[in-house]
Amino acid sequence: MIELISTQPAWFWLCVGGLLLIAELLGTGGYLLWSGIAGIAVALIAWLFPGVNWQWQGILFAVFSLASVVIWRKWLSQRSAERLDNVNQKSHQLIGIKARLLTDTDEGYSRIRLADGSWRVYAQQALPAGTEVVVISVDGITLKVSAVSDDNIPRLNDL
Repeated sequence: MIELISTQPAWFWLCVGGLLLIAELLGTGGYLLWSGIAGIAVALIAWLFPGVNWQWQGILFAVFSLASVVIWRKWLSQRSAERLDNVNQKSHQLIGIKARLLTDTDEGYSRIRLADGSWRVYAQQALPAGTEVVVISVDGITLKVSAVSDDNIPRLNDL
């Protein structure tokens, strides 16, 4: 068995990488993904450069695994830090979105359509139907809006 592995190292690393990726599919939460990719990368190196001995292949596998995990954790921490303030509060992600009123405001209240839903909105001033408004804050299930005066605010379709 060892002779077979030493004569065909690319196939060995391809199998190791493939098995790690299959194990990742079983639900490990991302832990085996990077080791599987590192195994496939070592298989590619072993195939392109057949003179690389098994010690270097093992070192490359360890370095690739560690480097990919460090890079992934750094990217993930930056991404989650950006979204930390909106965790479990999807409505807060609507702040800054533009939409048009569906009806005239009645005592400050109206409705807007965002994606596939209709949202209750409140405006300080009386506004007619069709007025373009921007979401400025969220109060429970009611979005507080004001009439648009600035074109720099993104629309829901632009996100």
